[in-house]
Amino acid sequence: MQLTGKVALITGAGSGIGKATALLLAKEGAKVAALGRTEDELQKTVTQIQDAGGEAMAVKADISQPEEMQQAVQQVVNQWGRLDIVFANAGINGVWAPLEDLEPEEWDKTININLKGTFLTVKYAVPYLKKQGGSVIITSSVNGTRVFSNTGATAYSCSKAAQVAFTKMVALELAEHRIRVNVICPGAIDTNIDENTQHRDLEEVKEPVHYPEGQIPLTDGKPGSSEQVAQLVLFLASDASSHITGTEMWIDGGQSLLVG
Repeated sequence: MQLTGKVALITGAGSGIGKATALLLAKEGAKVAALGRTEDELQKTVTQIQDAGGEAMAVKADISQPEEMQQAVQQVVNQWGRLDIVFANAGINGVWAPLEDLEPEEWDKTININLKGTFLTVKYAVPYLKKQGGSVIITSSVNGTRVFSNTGATAYSCSKAAQVAFTKMVALELAEHRIRVNVICPGAIDTNIDENTQHRDLEEVKEPVHYPEGQIPLTDGKPGSSEQVAQLVLFLASDASSHITGTEMWIDGGQSLLVG
């Protein structure tokens, strides 16, 4: 097992990419702190890990709230005495709308969860990661990095582009402490993130484009799976990627090369 003795904090661990990664990292020997806002979902993740012989705990917190995240990280360290891996994965799509129709509070909500939430997750983990080194992985997106054709996704794309800049800045700052920081950019993945997406009044501003054979060349249009993304996170969390930091990795089956 690649992660025996390691402690991993995973945000958004109740479903989708976060849950798949929690299960995989636990299978590889990590003790997993599953963080999120929905207690029932978190407990299902934890129970599944425990039933498979792994060690896990549920941590309920809102990643956009400083006090909650500071307490959450402390809770993990109090339980297991260390922190080695941080997967800053939680986020929302938010409201996708023409710029004139996008309300300031809608913009703020997306930025607060996706960008501020990433900042807080990493900020409060750093003092513990510094003690022995570690790995931080951040979930960005093809949107805002390679794809700019999703009209109306301005707030979302800006938050995702900023996560890449954050990764590069922090990777250099933390390198002397043997902390690696990398960012993944998934394309279409079979998760439930669309449930927190609101599309509004996009018909008149969106440029019409049609891909008769689908948007994902590698799979004839079929989306990737959370488990495939989890494998990439495992690679970046493990010693197999020990010389990689400050790097973005796209996992999209070639989607962003086609639709960007």
